[in-house]
Amino acid sequence: MRSVPWWVLFSSVCAPLLLVGGWSVSAELQGPGYDPASGTISALAADGADGYWVMTSALLSLGACHLVTAYGLRHAATSGRLALAGGGISAMLLAFFPAPRSGGSFAHGVVVAVAFSLLAVWPVLAVRRGTPAPGREPAREGAPPRRAAPHPCGTAPWGLRPGPSAGASALMWLGGAWFLFALFVLDTAGAAERVITFAQSFWPLVVVVSCARWAGADGNRA
Repeated sequence: MRSVPWWVLFSSVCAPLLLVGGWSVSAELQGPGYDPASGTISALAADGADGYWVMTSALLSLGACHLVTAYGLRHAATSGRLALAGGGISAMLLAFFPAPRSGGSFAHGVVVAVAFSLLAVWPVLAVRRGTPAPGREPAREGAPPRRAAPHPCGTAPWGLRPGPSAGASALMWLGGAWFLFALFVLDTAGAAERVITFAQSFWPLVVVVSCARWAGADGNRA
């Protein structure tokens, strides 16, 4: 398995930094009337908001980072890469379907729901399947199977194993439920949204680093 290209690591590092930087600068431009605990990220990118251009640029850049990461993350299953890319495209579409300054927007809500769902399900879809069992190489035609030294980091990168991937996805869905509860009951939707969006932007970095370590360990063994 080839090592992870440097530009994939770069894009996965930039994603959470751009997101946090975008909402931080936008909140400052919005002024003291904006409460990050209750105010959503969508409010920062709403039509007419003082920090509209900053938050919109951050969302476009975030989506581009996810697209680059999905393209270069060859260790992951194709379905997971497509879901990550779809989440990136949905993030970019938020620039074209901004939330209004007052009231709701059906189109904006749909795009947000699609982006969240794709980014919450991609860890499970990206799980690598069909890898050889530890210490056993696939048998060639007409030859008995040969023993091989187990990979020092296991049969798949940590971030693409079923357990961690399912756990990450489950936590993201729980975070989505927390956001809805905070939005309609607690009035702390801003805090909940920041936690879940950061987690979704950070998980690709976890996967990329685990893939780089896994490929590097294999190279060192060779």
